[in-house]
Formats: sequence, C-alpha cells, structure tokens
Amino acid sequence: MQVELLYHTPDPERAIATAARLCYAPVGASELMESMSEERMYSVLKTIMGSGHFSTLEHASYTFAVDGVSRALTHQLVRHRLASYNQQSQRYVKFKDGFDTVKPPTIAERPEASAEFDRLIADIEKAYQRFLEAGVPAEDARYLLPNAAETKIVVTMNVRELLHFFTHRCCSRAQWEIRELANRMLELARPTAPYIFMDAGASCVRGRCSEGKMTCGKPFPRVKRD
Repeated sequence: MQVELLYHTPDPERAIATAARLCYAPVGASELMESMSEERMYSVLKTIMGSGHFSTLEHASYTFAVDGVSRALTHQLVRHRLASYNQQSQRYVKFKDGFDTVKPPTIAERPEASAEFDRLIADIEKAYQRFLEAGVPAEDARYLLPNAAETKIVVTMNVRELLHFFTHRCCSRAQWEIRELANRMLELARPTAPYIFMDAGASCVRGRCSEGKMTCGKPFPRVKRD
C-alpha cells in the first residue's frame, strides 16, 4: 500500500479559524486571515472542537493518492459519501500483462491457503486474457476480476469528513486493510494541522468507546485538549 498526501488547503487551521471568526467580525475574511494572532486562532479552534460546531471544518480539504490497495478496500471506502473519488477504471484499462493482487495476511501466513490463492488468481488471469483475445470488451471481461485485484484511487475529503472517517476506520473493529489506510492518512494529515487532528482516530482516543457491546475492551490512552 502506498499513500501520499497530494494536496491540502494551505494553513488549514488558520483557514478554519478564519471562517469561524468571520461570523462575529466586522472585517472581511482576508483581513482576518492575515491579522489573527496565533493565540486567537487556537482559542477559536478550541471553541470549535469543544462545542461540536464542525461546519467550519468543511472549509479545509485534503487530497490523497492511494495505490496498491484492493477493490475490497475501495468498496468500503466509497461508502463515505461526503468525499470525492477517482479510481482506476477496469472498464478502460486492459490488464494485458496480468493484474496485481492484495493477499490478506491470514492467507499469506498459511502455505496451503496461499498456494491455493495463487493458483486461483493465475486461473482468473488466464481466463481474463482469453476473453480479451476473443474480442470480449474489457468492461465485460472485468466481471472475472476478484475483490483482491489491486487498484488505485484519489480521495478528497474535507476535515469534518476526515475526522468521521478516522473515528470509524482507525478503530480495531475496522477491516484490517482500510484500517491501515486510515492510519496512514492520519499520519500524513496530523502534522499539517496538529491541533485539529490531536485526538483524531478511534472514539476511544477521546474517551468512551462508541462500539457498545461490540467494543474490543482494550484500554486506550485518552487525549485531552488544553
């Protein structure tokens, strides 16, 4: 899996604080952006994060390039509807030299299961190539491709949606592959807005687990804002 932060709103914390402060300021946003002190900015951010008035978080966004993940992962990822996606197409891209796959660790660590996985993928690749050679359009030949097929996707989320995504997908109950993706995205995002992403992650990072009776039960060091 390769995850890269392609772009994010410049100075996202200042942009968010400016948007929030504008509601109560007699001057315009551009002047606020330039004149707001660091102390005032963090005071505004503390109010936002503490009060739950998260609409202002939508004024900053992040774009990630994600390679080497499975279609099983992206089927889960696109359920986060308040985001934008562009994914490598199996309709227009012909995998004439075969296709890469993602093998789950629980299969890779079992020699017999791993070998069976490889045999099945090889059979699918051969059938896929035969279909293409027979003139079957790629958009129809792709029906053979498995959830394990490797794909690439570009993801853009605003900060509010990112925090929601991290809450659900950094959790130990999330499927292993999308949990790894969420953790890597958080690692890239946190340095760009350390105050906002201070306690980002599974709900237990901030306090009580939100999983109810499905909780893993493991204690987690809780982060408290100043």
